[in-house]
Amino acid sequence: MNKNLQPDQPVKLTSVNNEIEAGSLITALAADGILANATGGHTAGFRAEAPGRVDIWVRGEDLQAALAVMSQIPSTSAAIDWSTVDVGEPLDE
Repeated sequence: MNKNLQPDQPVKLTSVNNEIEAGSLITALAADGILANATGGHTAGFRAEAPGRVDIWVRGEDLQAALAVMSQIPSTSAAIDWSTVDVGEPLDE
C-alpha cells in the first residue's frame, strides 16, 4: 500500500459500466466485510446526457482484500452461448 495513504482514506478500486455491476461488486465485497461505495451512477446511465462509468471506492486499508475479492468474481464480459442455455418450456398465455 502507498506509504502516504491513510487507512480510512478512500481509494478507487475500479470502474464499471453501470449501477447494476457496481451493486453486484459492492454486495460481494460486503460479504467479506469490506465497506464500499459507488459514485457516478447518474452519468453512467446517461441520465445526465453524458456517458460515464461508476467508480467503486474502498478504504485504503481494505484495498488489497478488495482486490482479492474482485479477482474471484467471474468476468461478465464473456459472450453467452445461448445454444447451451436451458431456458425451460414456454408458458401458456
